[in-house]
Amino acid sequence: MQISWNKLTTLLFDFGGTLDLPGAHWLDRFLGLYREAGLDLTREELDHAYAYATRRGYEAGEPIYGYGLRRLVDLLVTWQVDYLLEDLPLRVPPAIRAAAGTIAERFCAQSAAGFAQSRAALAALAPRFQIGVVSNFYGNLEPVLHEAGLLRFVKMAVDSSRVGAFKPDPAIFRAALTALDVRPQEAAMVGDSLNKDCAPARLLGLATVWLRPASIGYTQQVESGADLVVHNLQELVEICVGAD
Repeated sequence: MQISWNKLTTLLFDFGGTLDLPGAHWLDRFLGLYREAGLDLTREELDHAYAYATRRGYEAGEPIYGYGLRRLVDLLVTWQVDYLLEDLPLRVPPAIRAAAGTIAERFCAQSAAGFAQSRAALAALAPRFQIGVVSNFYGNLEPVLHEAGLLRFVKMAVDSSRVGAFKPDPAIFRAALTALDVRPQEAAMVGDSLNKDCAPARLLGLATVWLRPASIGYTQQVESGADLVVHNLQELVEICVGAD
């Protein structure tokens, strides 16, 4: 479907891979940083460690609700390394622990560059749309958004660990719509995942914008299943401004 921008009042954004470093999945970012540290992992090998750390983060609860990004990433990398050392003892040397701090530091430096792009985009969009963030996160989404300088543009942030619903469960999108007092046809979901962002939002009647990850080679809307495909947030801003 073609998005009728003049009928929309609300834009919902994913966080990881969308606002922190647009178009770059956290797993792929971590993979690149481990390889830079000298650990030649496959994506599948790291995916197991990544999923383990993510699950532990979701289960951590209130003790991490006040964490900023660096403290969170330090914890996630520690858990990833724990898993890798146990799962791949013949391939992963114990010395990788010494690189954990550098991996976390570089990850956060990448995010800082992405936040600068996102601040500019949200500053341009906020006068026209109310902005929401809907993310599978660890209970500390608002502190991270505040630290990044993004929270001032955001009317509402829905953190999966706080509401007990994780994308692609439609319940997390319903929670956002209810909190913003907006109907599905008045909102669009912007995210880097077709399965977790676009598909469930579309089922509820939201317009969908796919921020195409750099690793994906095709761009056609028909192929993607999203209403609109963009390569970066500035492209989205230009489309919205051009719709005035």
